Amino acid sequence: MKTVISTLSPSSNFGVNTPPIAPSVRLTQPPSTCSPVLRFPSLSVPVGKVAAMDNGAGPSLYPLHRCKTLHLVRHAQGIHNVDGDKNYKAYLSPEYFDAHLTPLGWQQVDNLRKHVHASGLLKKIDLVITSPLLRTMQTAVGVFGGEGYTDRMDLLPLMVANAGNSGRSAISSLNCPPIIAVELCREHLGVHPCDKRRNISDYQFLFPAVDFSLIESDEDVLWQANVRETKEEVAARGMKFMNWLWTRKEKEIAIVTHSGFLFHTLTAFGNDCHPSVKIEICKHFANCELRSMVIVDRSMTGSDLPTTNYPGKIPPGPDLPSDVFNENSSEK
Repeated sequence: MKTVISTLSPSSNFGVNTPPIAPSVRLTQPPSTCSPVLRFPSLSVPVGKVAAMDNGAGPSLYPLHRCKTLHLVRHAQGIHNVDGDKNYKAYLSPEYFDAHLTPLGWQQVDNLRKHVHASGLLKKIDLVITSPLLRTMQTAVGVFGGEGYTDRMDLLPLMVANAGNSGRSAISSLNCPPIIAVELCREHLGVHPCDKRRNISDYQFLFPAVDFSLIESDEDVLWQANVRETKEEVAARGMKFMNWLWTRKEKEIAIVTHSGFLFHTLTAFGNDCHPSVKIEICKHFANCELRSMVIVDRSMTGSDLPTTNYPGKIPPGPDLPSDVFNENSSEK
């Protein structure tokens, strides 16, 4: 499938440079090992079925260096979710401005943290990208951050103690992947106070080791009190985010974001797959749910060279016939 980027309103590049042309990408579920290994189709497939396989009816094969593994995470339960799940109008309440996690949300974080450690996933992740809202950053550092922080002059914590009324100890930035905040993967913008962020300078105090360098404005200039993004605009922003991922060198990336952003972005994918795969890709995320998928560059947008390929014969050139090779070997 060919991805299409449409214009966002308000117009913004969200602090990132995206490729001028959208890549053709396919989002597929990786094997249980979470590595982007693809199965070979049967060599006995009739010729007439090859076209059907290319249209998503069978397995597909792609070069490994043109794939990235994405571990998509919805934030844990926030204070706005408690009432909002019962009554959608509760999301309009000013008391939920930049909602923080509930005690249950922190339990969900602890459970997911245990999973990424026990499964070995944490050691594979090259980068963590988080939406710059309190609940997503709390989730990101709680799940993927280091162990308990010990005060030292040469190392900043990922999160200070009790950040966002969490009642939690400080979290170390040692022995964990880097975490960067990116505006492109924010929740549906506008109207709902829970989706408005604080000033970046406030976050920098709460999350000292999180990288905010890709965010252009200290104040939240994207959220508008009386204008809410359309679903199409959220999806277009999501595609811009996917395109931006191809400018990154990292191959295995965790993304901590929001339910609405994930649903509207992922709905654009899977149209060339079996209907059950489409449903698996697009269904709504539960709080603190993690799903691993592979994104494929089919338009040569990515510039990474293969790191595991081997060229074979060195020096290059045509192989000698076996009889000539034997004569040359005997002369030596």
